[in-house]
Amino acid sequence: MEAKTLPACPVETTLTLIGDKWKVLIIRDLLSGTKRFGELKRSIGGVSQKVLTAQLRQMEADGLLTRTVFPEVPPRVEYTLTRLGHSLKPVLDAMRDWGAAYQAGNG
Repeated sequence: MEAKTLPACPVETTLTLIGDKWKVLIIRDLLSGTKRFGELKRSIGGVSQKVLTAQLRQMEADGLLTRTVFPEVPPRVEYTLTRLGHSLKPVLDAMRDWGAAYQAGNG
């Protein structure tokens, strides 16, 4: 994680790292394994290439994922969650469960 001042509140710290809707969807997709940029863009839908690139770079800087570039033509780039990124699984599971209950009218 890059050197920066984090909020005193732990909830705000979490939101600082994954508060953007695209970041949560990127983590959701990478929980099942390594993905290429195009796979993420198709799966997430509605996100521009510029925004997705910016989000991935920020998440890499924060230590949530790794970016691997393969020296091929054209270059192949893959994204994988780090252990820190995988540690967000219970957070996303809780969000999924809450969303499902809300959709079912039990929210």
